[in-house]
Amino acid sequence: MDAAFDPAWAEAWNRRQVSDSLALPHTHYLLSGSDGEPLAEESDAAGFALTRFAPGEEELLLIGVRPHLRGKGIGRALLTRAFAEARGRGAERMFLEMRDNNPAASLYRLMGFEPIGRRKAYYRLPSGQFLDAITFARDL
Repeated sequence: MDAAFDPAWAEAWNRRQVSDSLALPHTHYLLSGSDGEPLAEESDAAGFALTRFAPGEEELLLIGVRPHLRGKGIGRALLTRAFAEARGRGAERMFLEMRDNNPAASLYRLMGFEPIGRRKAYYRLPSGQFLDAITFARDL
């Protein structure tokens, strides 16, 4: 999990935050192997997604793919599975929030997400620089 996030952006959740989230009743995770297929064992995971369900909607909290495996469809496969599982729980829409210059925006747009809001100077980076947060949504 740690390898999926560049520490320069200070955006990786730590293991405790992830495990605390998973203890909540409506938080779900997906694991993927290097072929994009589902996995049951974290030690073999090439990627993961963490979501939270609320009536009628699902929020993508985190998605990550090991850097050396990016560009191989793992993120797309994880999002496709997340959409299907969210629909199965009754979600009609999925949301996510990210920093303004996150390169994952191209994947989100490819998968049908559209920007719906902006929070000015929401993220403060270790350098002291501020970046906007952008909220995206996609109908399921």
